[in-house]
Amino acid sequence: MDSNDSGGVVASNAKAILEQVEQEVSCCEQCPLHFSRKRTVPGEGPSDAEIMFIGEGPGFHENEQGRPFVGAAGKYLDELLSGVNLRRQDVFITNVVKCRPPGNRDPNPDELAACNGYLERQIFAINPKVIITLGRFSMAKFIPNVKITQVHGQARRVDQHFIVPMYHPAAALHQPSLQPQIQKDFTQLPQLITQAKQMEAVANQGRLGEPTSAESPPQKPKQLSLF
Repeated sequence: MDSNDSGGVVASNAKAILEQVEQEVSCCEQCPLHFSRKRTVPGEGPSDAEIMFIGEGPGFHENEQGRPFVGAAGKYLDELLSGVNLRRQDVFITNVVKCRPPGNRDPNPDELAACNGYLERQIFAINPKVIITLGRFSMAKFIPNVKITQVHGQARRVDQHFIVPMYHPAAALHQPSLQPQIQKDFTQLPQLITQAKQMEAVANQGRLGEPTSAESPPQKPKQLSLF
């Protein structure tokens, strides 16, 4: 099998995993949210997306349409993507919970736990270069016990992924003073992708036995000095 065939197989498997997750989510009854939902919202985007956005939970409009970020916060997210020459169809967008919490309340721990397996499989299938968490609940999955005001826009490597916590777009709609900071954080995305690709190339060289700095003693994960 040549490299092109291998890439096709990987892409096919990723798409199959995402489709399976979507099917399972559509009939999921693992937590009480299924009693009040109208439609499930598994997420959407290409199976080979370089950037994955993870929000908190579907809202009213998402519950109606079965798609993530289609309300006011979604329109603002589209504007932010456009500002760095990205389109919604270029990225994968999902949430930590796939059904709307009643009244748009915060997701409960049991609800987060019930959906975690779906999210983990989506991450595994897509294997994005960069994961952007939107809001404190998605941030806490990767970077617990910190405040988003302290770490927003800062890249960290967690389990072989670049994680960048950012404010949820809805926060900017409720607090317009946050908009300049959110826009500034988004301007870093192109540089983040470039940096992630460079580090992946170095890692691949090491796996192929080419000279790298891998002989140095292993270091603990730490915040990346990208900016």
